[in-house]
Amino acid sequence: MRNAVRKWEKVRAFALSLPEAVEEFPWGPEDCVVKVNKKIFVFLGNTDGPSDPGLSVKLKDEALHGHAMTAPGAEPTGYGLGRAGWVSLPLGEGSPAPEVLCEWVEESYRTVALKRHVRELDERRA
Repeated sequence: MRNAVRKWEKVRAFALSLPEAVEEFPWGPEDCVVKVNKKIFVFLGNTDGPSDPGLSVKLKDEALHGHAMTAPGAEPTGYGLGRAGWVSLPLGEGSPAPEVLCEWVEESYRTVALKRHVRELDERRA
C-alpha cells in the first residue's frame, strides 16, 4: 500500500506541475481530479480507501492506450468514459513505474489542454 501511495503522490505532483493545472474535489474530499481549462485530465481519487489508490487518464494515442490496458487491473473507465479512451488503473502491486504513469498523465493533459498550454509545456521541455 505504501508503494502505491508514493506512486499516487508522484503522479499528483507531476500533474499539478503542468501549465495551469489545478486540483479540485468536485464530488467531495475523496475524489481528487486535476484539470486544465476546466477540463479533467486525470482522476486521482484518494489514498484513504481500503484498497490501493488508482487513477484514470484519457489516452487517445492507440499505442499508449494499448500499453495502459495491459497493466494489472487496468480497465476502461466507467460511466461511459471508457468509450472515449479513458483508462482506469490501480496503483498496487505490478502497476507501472511512476515515470510511465506520468507519461500517460501528460498525454491525457495534451488531449484536453488548449494549444497555448501545450506550447508552454513543449517550451519547458526544450
